[in-house]
Amino acid sequence: MTQDLTQALQRVAASDRLLVALDFDGTLAPLEDEPMQARALPEAAAVVAALTATPDTVVAYVSGRSLHDLREISEHADHSAIYLAGSHGAESWVPGEGVQATDDDDAAHALRDELRDAVSAEIGEREGVWVEPKTFGFGIHTRVASAEDAAAAREIADRLVTERAPHWRRRTGHNIVEYAFRHEGKDSAIAALRERVGATAVVFAGDDVTDEDALASLGPDDLGIRVGEGQTAASVRVGSIQELAAALGALARMRAEHRQ
Repeated sequence: MTQDLTQALQRVAASDRLLVALDFDGTLAPLEDEPMQARALPEAAAVVAALTATPDTVVAYVSGRSLHDLREISEHADHSAIYLAGSHGAESWVPGEGVQATDDDDAAHALRDELRDAVSAEIGEREGVWVEPKTFGFGIHTRVASAEDAAAAREIADRLVTERAPHWRRRTGHNIVEYAFRHEGKDSAIAALRERVGATAVVFAGDDVTDEDALASLGPDDLGIRVGEGQTAASVRVGSIQELAAALGALARMRAEHRQ
């Protein structure tokens, strides 16, 4: 680890109550051609478990995945102590309470289904393009599509959403474009988690454009970590999931020493 990262970890490790919030895909788990096959690397899962067991330390996954899919890929059990923020914070799961209720909007859900079907029909059988149903919208995956088919699929989705739901939020990520009628972001998810658990400092790590809202929202007592390349608001960067796991392992050890 670099000296800057070590010093930053030592600083947050001394916090009274620490929230460690983590993106999942690309941060703890390698990106997969079939997204539902994603699983945390063993070393990443191990340090998450170590942090969860540390006193006055709360761990959360903050993901663009629907809550259902996030629970599946993170192998999240009903007895877990890990908080979840799915759909960029529009859905949540709290230890001891379970899924938190969300406001239902029949008209919005009907429009979601209509748009999802229309986009799927017009995209057709383009190889490597997949329309993923999401709780509050849908995503267009193009990881294994040709550049031509990927561009065509995005153009179709952009046109139909602009025509029928111009108020929806559009997000881009690694080989995915997402559309949603809910506008929560990972910044609001972090703020809600911070308040709920009474955190005096937050560590957030992510690898994608959608993580930058959260990274940019962090304060001077917090720590933002970018995994991989790309422009970032994070104060430190690591090169891979393995390097992040090593950093989180060091944080767990430092934290345990401070809590003794």
